[in-house]
Amino acid sequence: MALTAQNTVINAVSVRLAHTSEEIEAAQRLRYKVFYEEYSAVPSPEMAQTKRDMDDYDQHADHLIVVDESLTDSEESVVGTYRLLRREAAERCGGFYSNGEYDLSPLLSSGLSLLELGRSCVLPEYRTQPILQLLWQGIAGYISDYGIDLMFGCASFQSTDIQAVAKPLSYLHHYHLAPEEIRPRALKGRYINMNIIPKDEITPKEVFSDLPPLIKGYLRVGASIGEGAVIDTQFGTTDVFIIVHTKMVQERYRKHYERKTQKPFPSLGGPEDAPPFTDRTGERS
Repeated sequence: MALTAQNTVINAVSVRLAHTSEEIEAAQRLRYKVFYEEYSAVPSPEMAQTKRDMDDYDQHADHLIVVDESLTDSEESVVGTYRLLRREAAERCGGFYSNGEYDLSPLLSSGLSLLELGRSCVLPEYRTQPILQLLWQGIAGYISDYGIDLMFGCASFQSTDIQAVAKPLSYLHHYHLAPEEIRPRALKGRYINMNIIPKDEITPKEVFSDLPPLIKGYLRVGASIGEGAVIDTQFGTTDVFIIVHTKMVQERYRKHYERKTQKPFPSLGGPEDAPPFTDRTGERS
């Protein structure tokens, strides 16, 4: 059963998978607005011309979209998005996006079913807890549909000044480092030590409250962190590697959804009712 606007809705806002090239392009335009116009990342000439954030991974990934059904312009109605790249899809495009920053060998050899999360963004006026909960409910439905064991990706601090983010990096290193057997490490040449401030000089509650909302959200569902940070010069960020065991996400958001709606937790559409990847974009993006 595919998740529809009718069964996961907050007011007129719904979450679902994009199934057409037009919907994916709308998600790419949203990403451009947030990453390049709001946060001043540096676009390629093609991106600047089309006003779309796009790369080769888009045509192989699934795209979770938040849609405001009250907006009549379909191009403007996509107000939030997440890119979801499963392992079998990543193999069709040479690997995961995170391969460019981290050695994923521990994850790839784990035997677990993997999902990479990326390109997360929401328009400023929709950055409310109910909308973020809606996105997470969508992710929980997706990982249930596809039997995902572990999801991962990079999350960012909006700074390339390591001293400015020394305290949160140190906090993540001391309190949330992933178990060694599944812990990716930043690539040689890009590796930045996160163990900057001694553990006894860190006040966990104080540092946690100042973390970026996305990182806080991951930690609240039991996320752990890879070894080393990476500076992304294109986006002007310092990235850390996030790992989440999906069982905690599914249980948390299943209970939340069923408590609020008194209905069974919905599906996002699994392998049987999802259209082929080649039909989702129709072009390189």
